[in-house]
Amino acid sequence: MTWPKCGTTLMQETIWTLINNPNLNSPDGQLSLTLRSPFFEMDMFAPPSKPGEVPAQNKHMLAAMKRWYPDLAQNDAVFYQFSTVYPDPRLLKTHLPFSLMSPSILDSSKVVYVARNPKDVVVSYHHHSKIVKGHDFVGRFEDFVQYFVDDDLMYGPYWLHLKEALERRNHPNLHFMFYEDMKANPLEELKKLNEFLSTNLSEDQLKGIAKYTSFKEMKARGVTPILDFEKNGVKMNVLNEDIVKKDGGILRKGETGDWKNKLSLELEAKIDQWIQKNLADLDVTFKYRV
Repeated sequence: MTWPKCGTTLMQETIWTLINNPNLNSPDGQLSLTLRSPFFEMDMFAPPSKPGEVPAQNKHMLAAMKRWYPDLAQNDAVFYQFSTVYPDPRLLKTHLPFSLMSPSILDSSKVVYVARNPKDVVVSYHHHSKIVKGHDFVGRFEDFVQYFVDDDLMYGPYWLHLKEALERRNHPNLHFMFYEDMKANPLEELKKLNEFLSTNLSEDQLKGIAKYTSFKEMKARGVTPILDFEKNGVKMNVLNEDIVKKDGGILRKGETGDWKNKLSLELEAKIDQWIQKNLADLDVTFKYRV
């Protein structure tokens, strides 16, 4: 569970590998990341243009899942269906906050919640919103930052999403972590996840996973929840290639502190005011590592 651009792709690959692929040789590890950890609410972003029509994104999912679930219904809730029939242990991705999930989710599931410095979030989300055609943002960066502090971006206020997770931070089935910590000391964070998920891997296995899920290795493998649609034989032109060539793709830098290269002093002050207004009373300290 993350708000958009809080390190979701890194954590999907990391947690799936911890649970399913400790020796890094499983054939399923080469499958689409979307298939290995379905995007729970994706159906609402891919509605049919006509009644009864199967959206293009769902056609991809149906084609890829045929070998597992040949009787899956041909309707517009394919991602949701796949989430319900996926064999245990299931790993699902969501950007929804706790208030839009089942009230009993922490009684029946383990949740890994990943938070990230808001300044890096807004920079990364702006890039994402430009390159993904479903977003197709064409305004100024200054406008995007204003939308962020006005809580007008998709998935609503980041501070409220974060607040709901922090309120549940002491629940034994919630593991709260920061993207910055995962980047700065992946082995230590993997040890914590290993204990939380009861995956019982050795330190050598965790060191292998730390390397396997590093930004460099993931980028070399082409691990991304959008571009890897092509791995299953269904090509979908979902990225603005002109922006990709100019500014980079889904896996762009994988750094922390890149906001220092993007935010003017005025924009930085605007986000600082947003943090003070909305997060001052919460027990959270963001890391501002370069």
